[in-house]
Amino acid sequence: MRILAIDTSNQTLTIAVCEDKKIIGQYTITVKRNHSLTLMPAITQLVKDVGMKPKDIDRIVVAQGPGSYTGLRIGVTTAKTLAYTLNKELVGVSSLKTLAANCVKVKGTIIPIFDARRNNVYTGAYQYVNGVLTNIIEDRHIAMEDWLGQLKDIDSVYFVGEDVEKFRSLIEATLPTAEICASSEWQIPNGAALAELGRVSEPEADIHHFLPNYLKRVEAEENWLKDHVSEVDNYVEKI
Repeated sequence: MRILAIDTSNQTLTIAVCEDKKIIGQYTITVKRNHSLTLMPAITQLVKDVGMKPKDIDRIVVAQGPGSYTGLRIGVTTAKTLAYTLNKELVGVSSLKTLAANCVKVKGTIIPIFDARRNNVYTGAYQYVNGVLTNIIEDRHIAMEDWLGQLKDIDSVYFVGEDVEKFRSLIEATLPTAEICASSEWQIPNGAALAELGRVSEPEADIHHFLPNYLKRVEAEENWLKDHVSEVDNYVEKI
């Protein structure tokens, strides 16, 4: 199975072309750029460089969220369009799970972190169980202090992600035995790791209704809800 993996959920843009478990080609850039301008040219060039054509791809795998609203929309829309127009399978994978997948040598509980602003984070908890990366606490949007309080009863905790550094002091004060990833390579999403997660996942049954998993409403929606509590059921249409 030939897979094209796409992750634009945060500042890093990473894409990969894999065949089964073999990496055919990969492109990753961490410089802050407009993903809407760079994603398709990067895909076009990578597919060309590995000697393939778009029709040769069997499955499109995309980081579904959480993460940047704009980044997620760009990645998911591109993946949906490619899957639909090329008549290929589409798979969505948690952006947090993709980051946790870097930590293959970690035996404890892996805690991927994305900064969600205002001392909030997107996070979850993962462990390798019999060699399979397993979500043991579902992905969520939560205040970092509250999250650390929930992790106090877990014996071995390993934090990963570029945004962890922003919370280092709080982590060390609350969970002094926790380990913070020191590998720069592990701190960013990996297109090949995403492709592998997508390879062993079930494809979407309905590409048209596939959506990003934001985990949090955009600010405009939240502000509207505050003033229209009685109209919650129809808030999307009214916005």
